[in-house]
Amino acid sequence: MPYTLIIAEKPSASQRIAYALADDKVEKVGRKAYYFKFKHKGKEFVAVPAVGHLFVLDQKGSNKKWTYPVFDLYWKPTFENKNNLWAKKYYNNIAKLCKGANEFVSACDYDIEGSTIAYNILRFICGMKDGKRMKFSTLTKGDLLNAYKKASPHLDFPQIEAGLTRHSLDFLWGINLSRALTLALENAGGYWTLSAGRVQGPTLKILGEREREIERFVPELFWELELHGMIKGEEIIALHETGKFWEKEQAEGILNNCKGKEARVESLEKRMVKQPPPFPFDLTTLQRESFRNFGYSPKMTLDIAQSLYEQALISYPRTSSQKLPQKLGLKKIIENLSRQKTYSKLCERLIERGKFFPKEGEKDDPAHPSVFPTGQIPKKLNPYQQKVYDLIVRRFLSTFADPALREHVTGIIDVNGEKFKVFGMTTIKPEWMEFYGKYAKFKEQTLPEMKKGETIENSEVQMNEKETTPPNRYSQASILKVMEDLGLGTKATRAQILHTLYEREYIREKSIKVTTLGSAVVEALKKHCPEIISEELTKKFEKDMELIQKGRKKREEIVKSAEGELKRVLVKFKEHEKHIGSELKEGIREFEEIEHFIGVCPECKGELRIIRSHATHKRFVGCSGYPKCKHGFPLPQKGKLTVLEEKCENCGLNIVQVKQFKRRPWKLCVKCGFVIKKKDSKEKPKKKEETKKS
Repeated sequence: MPYTLIIAEKPSASQRIAYALADDKVEKVGRKAYYFKFKHKGKEFVAVPAVGHLFVLDQKGSNKKWTYPVFDLYWKPTFENKNNLWAKKYYNNIAKLCKGANEFVSACDYDIEGSTIAYNILRFICGMKDGKRMKFSTLTKGDLLNAYKKASPHLDFPQIEAGLTRHSLDFLWGINLSRALTLALENAGGYWTLSAGRVQGPTLKILGEREREIERFVPELFWELELHGMIKGEEIIALHETGKFWEKEQAEGILNNCKGKEARVESLEKRMVKQPPPFPFDLTTLQRESFRNFGYSPKMTLDIAQSLYEQALISYPRTSSQKLPQKLGLKKIIENLSRQKTYSKLCERLIERGKFFPKEGEKDDPAHPSVFPTGQIPKKLNPYQQKVYDLIVRRFLSTFADPALREHVTGIIDVNGEKFKVFGMTTIKPEWMEFYGKYAKFKEQTLPEMKKGETIENSEVQMNEKETTPPNRYSQASILKVMEDLGLGTKATRAQILHTLYEREYIREKSIKVTTLGSAVVEALKKHCPEIISEELTKKFEKDMELIQKGRKKREEIVKSAEGELKRVLVKFKEHEKHIGSELKEGIREFEEIEHFIGVCPECKGELRIIRSHATHKRFVGCSGYPKCKHGFPLPQKGKLTVLEEKCENCGLNIVQVKQFKRRPWKLCVKCGFVIKKKDSKEKPKKKEETKKS
């Protein structure tokens, strides 16, 4: 009997769709790659999942030489790549099920990626050019029922076209620029797999420019004058109104003028300031707040938010909206949240007040509202999920609360004609801050009660010598904001771009430091082929893709334009290939000396470093004294290796962190063996003999 085939993006989504639409029972078919059969209003249905993209772009041609330029592309099944064999079961499921279907429905995430995933499945597996489209922002039963009832009779082709364009541009720029860099290095006699991309390059450039600012920074001396004293037994510190003095003599002159003179309150200004509640979360703001409060990377936050969405606990996280429209049933959500003990009292306050109009921001998203909790009660969350869920719930509730009332106090203190300022900030009515809880972080500076004309007791003016400090390094939160402001990448791709820069060892640490390798790539391209790291070119293509999504430009036109730009860039790159390659080689040599240093060789006192063989491409720890000293150690050949500052307690060599696919990172002393974490939190290496036995 013919049935309607509903294609979902993830297994958890297909399961929720089936149980939401089913008249009664749902039959689960299969084990690892499963699907669901059910009836809706008496009609037969099957909900089948993909696992993200079942098709990826690749270079055409059976003889795929590792050269460039590459412009002939085609879509191929993901499972044809060795690392993605697991996708074949899901591919085969859909291929089998589409034969008995007489109606097709796309129920993938309603965004560019989801639309592209469904379209490729329908055209390449099912042989369909169109189908129905469900649009939903949460995986709750009510939303899914409504989404099917109001499903569009056609696919969302503007989003599909924008998605196909983005994939083409990212692949074309990624494969060509990465090959160009790597081959330039190889031709110069070096070996390292390098990458560059349409968004990756400009982002690395921004980070590199900040690194150069910090390196070039020369501290400058300045002086500050502080008044220390007591009022009613409480200490106050006031700063001279000039702030920084760049001439020491000027500061000393004022200091001498104040010595032994009485300090008196000249004026006092108090004003009440209303602090409005925050806007609802868009993805970027959620990632920034998660990093600020928990130290979670943007990618980690997105992964956690996605898992909460798949459990129907929050709305779709990949949104740029700061809006909470009334049609979401905001009152009902708050009533449902009140069933959770943690939030019950806060929700009751909002329900008693009876106003359900949130503070909204300016940013909007035509596909989804801001990130909000659905009100469903979590069954079992791990500690990471619990933290992000709590942050989202409290942010949501705080948007409905009243503005906080804060008192700002400015006091002017006179010392023999010199003016010193003292400031105080206190919260009078916390209001929304109580709802946001520990995440509402504002400076509190309480001043003692002061009156005009009051004398400061035990007053003394002090002169402090200080230095200017270099600009702060970008954090993962602040660089996200810069990328958003400059139009680099999208809300859904920025986290992955940062993750890639870390994986390529172009950047390190949470307070982002560009490595010598990352600096070498940026400087070589800036000098010889700056178009590759141009922010303007990337922004232009982002705007073009927005116009495609609005139906005002055609995919073919934008892809052809991008190919033309890329050809021009590659011609220029080829002209400077020799210089780029030699500069990259020198940069990698410095990188390996600094970042791959393990310790002092116990045999010859040379330097032990991670080395990759030019002949076999295998990696090992070798001595700088080679060939006279052949002391060294083997290393795992799979996974990313990072030399930590932490040292082995037994031998003093630096510990190496190993991060392998689908495994938690583990630590290794190249001489002593695995580093085992003890219950007392001390880590001691396990001897190789013990490791072999275990």
